[in-house]
Amino acid sequence: MKKTVIRKQVRRGFTLVELVVVVLVLGIIASVAAPKMFDTASDARNNATVQSLSVVRNAIELHRAQIGTLPGNAGTEADFKADLVPFLSGPFPKSQLSAAANNANVGVQVTGTALGLGGTEDWKFDNVSGEFIINTTGFNTL
Repeated sequence: MKKTVIRKQVRRGFTLVELVVVVLVLGIIASVAAPKMFDTASDARNNATVQSLSVVRNAIELHRAQIGTLPGNAGTEADFKADLVPFLSGPFPKSQLSAAANNANVGVQVTGTALGLGGTEDWKFDNVSGEFIINTTGFNTL
């Protein structure tokens, strides 16, 4: 009698279906995680604008400490910027936020009331209270 040897087939590797499922799952994970990981440009613009806000506020305080008054006594943007030239290194900063006008303009108010958003300026300043804000929703409270 002849014995037949039955060889058990050893499976090596992955099937095409298994590979497609793995690639699909990795694609879903990448599509969810990538925008959060790679949105560094937006974060950098936000941080640059907040830093510019701090620099201008410091310049306003230095002007008040050395001159005795707030900058922009004439109530104009040109007067405000001219008063701050000795306290800033370089040009007056622009707001880098995407919703901003990005023109470095300052809306100067002389009423002493709370500053409101609006207009085409990057910044708002009240030369009675000394308040200086970013003229963009969501950042005006910084």
